[in-house]
Amino acid sequence: MSDPLALSLPGLAAGLRERSISAVEVVSAALARHARFGDRLRAYKLWDGDRALAAAGEVDRALAAGRPVGPLAGVPVSAKDLYGVDGLPTFAGTSKQLPEKWSHDAWLVARIRAAGACIVGKTHTVELAFGGVGINPHWETPWNPWDADTHRIPGGSSAGAGVSLCEGSALLALGSDTGGSIRVPAALTGNVGMRTSLGRWPTAGVVPLSSTLDTVGALARTVEDTAWFFGSVDPKWGDPRALLAQLERTPLRGMRIAVPRCDIWEECQADIKDVLEVALADLEAHGAVLVEIDGNLLDDGFEVALAQRPLAATELRAFLDRELPGWLEQLAPIIRERLSHAPRPDDPLYLDALARHRRLVAEAAALFSRADVLALPANIITPPPVSELGDLGLYAQVNRAVLRPHYPVSVLGLTGISIPAGLDDANLPVGLQLVGRGGHDEALLGAALACERVLGTAAVRLGVPPTAR
Repeated sequence: MSDPLALSLPGLAAGLRERSISAVEVVSAALARHARFGDRLRAYKLWDGDRALAAAGEVDRALAAGRPVGPLAGVPVSAKDLYGVDGLPTFAGTSKQLPEKWSHDAWLVARIRAAGACIVGKTHTVELAFGGVGINPHWETPWNPWDADTHRIPGGSSAGAGVSLCEGSALLALGSDTGGSIRVPAALTGNVGMRTSLGRWPTAGVVPLSSTLDTVGALARTVEDTAWFFGSVDPKWGDPRALLAQLERTPLRGMRIAVPRCDIWEECQADIKDVLEVALADLEAHGAVLVEIDGNLLDDGFEVALAQRPLAATELRAFLDRELPGWLEQLAPIIRERLSHAPRPDDPLYLDALARHRRLVAEAAALFSRADVLALPANIITPPPVSELGDLGLYAQVNRAVLRPHYPVSVLGLTGISIPAGLDDANLPVGLQLVGRGGHDEALLGAALACERVLGTAAVRLGVPPTAR
């Protein structure tokens, strides 16, 4: 076909099986997109196109010999530069390479390799993943593809992940999500990003931010692709066809979508709220049942995460002291200043925050007494220009705003997914976040797939980013 990258992941797998397309054709098309747009969009810290093409050749040889290939065979994948990847250094957004132990395949990298994926490179991350804005003073801040004239933030901490999807150099983008680091960049770049349930997949081989809240996963172009990825790597499934067949039976009609009364909606920019209300009205018109519930628990979760009782800051500082002694002083001021004042692991503030987090997880089921999923904004502001964020005070305000819809979901032990809902008044993407019970990832994916069938994919609802045409 003329554009193999236009295929869905299930379509790509079928094309390879039928020999109507080759893995080399797919990866070559991805490499051509990077050659065309890479210098402008700056998604990657490390590019590894030659090895990706060699891996694609191995896939084609296996198919020619009649050997089975995995469900992600020939799929070009980017990996956030927190992930260990054999043969590539890991910087984790810092100014120098981490020790060699962090340069070997992480658990999720090994899973996608086993499924046949071809890793094209490592994408930029916020330094040590400590921030949701997407800026990295040591290296480059990727360009949000939705504004051709102004360098706007891409969202973080998986800053290059969504940009790599818009560029077309990757069809999946591995990221990590502690307080929103998959969902934030997905929302701001018009992609789909899911936070898997705590403990669903091992985080082994990924540089940690918070031992309490870290999860691993990926951004994708559509919910369908997200489900295919999930079914390909999840040990419970291993067969995405079976998972997708189950999810496609999830009806939208009668689905109870709860809109929580909480500060997240109150703080949401008016034009963004308008877009989300239109999307929810579309879902209601197709049979979803919208209900309003008390969302005080979500506000409590944010207070635990970012007020005077930080979980991630304490745990990241402890990791540095243990694994990378002496590195604190070489961090960028944006990161160093916040970590310098982090409580120690034996500090009563941290211990109280940990206890409150556990209580909130136990109480979170109450949010679903009248709901199958919750609906929240995935972004409450238009991504601002990078040039405006040199001031640490303003940076802190923007960081708070981009994490505001997501951190409570993490602290309450829930699972969430951001799906494209439309464009705001500045023609930047707006994400709708659907939230499910912790441990019920398949149910959330089914609900999101049912919503995508009504709302359409990003290609339908948003169009093509102006810098990637």
